[in-house]
Amino acid sequence: MKGNKGEKRKHELLKIAYRLIISKGYEETSIDEIIAQAQIAKGTFYYHFKSKEEMLEALINMMITEQTERAKQILSAQMPVPQKAVAVITTFRPNQDEETIKDALNRKDNIIMHEKINRRVIDEAVPILSKVVEEGIEQGILECDNINERVRMTLIISSDMFDHREFTAADIDVFIDTVEKILGAKKDTFNFIRQLIR
Repeated sequence: MKGNKGEKRKHELLKIAYRLIISKGYEETSIDEIIAQAQIAKGTFYYHFKSKEEMLEALINMMITEQTERAKQILSAQMPVPQKAVAVITTFRPNQDEETIKDALNRKDNIIMHEKINRRVIDEAVPILSKVVEEGIEQGILECDNINERVRMTLIISSDMFDHREFTAADIDVFIDTVEKILGAKKDTFNFIRQLIR
């Protein structure tokens, strides 16, 4: 029972940190502010997290767990397979409010954490997206083998492209063409992505 209470307290701290970082930014949010809002002793914070960076990693892992649950719900949604595939991928992207958290993760001194988080996102997303691709194969919309590997490649390409936020119309064309080829889709199957990006 005590462990459960500890996990609940840790989750509360992460929720407070999440709100503060979103409103103020990672650099501007201090451990002292988190402690003050949580109304706990400093030792309690350090019992759960060795540092602010460790708290950031735990916060991002909490976000990924929530994203994974949302992505699993998409599997049973009544929508065309290509839209379902894109919905799963976008579920694992931070929303606009969470850009300050993503920016903190993209700092040079957080590069190792960034790589670790990226690997976790891909590991969580691959089995979910693979089910969508299998559904597409059953419906004759997609045609491919080595599904997990193709899905992993699709996720890596989309992550790399959309992480940098600067891309041209030609980049989008090549991205759509590449995804269609990787998954064995007919030309223009994923054309709707253009509207989503705009």
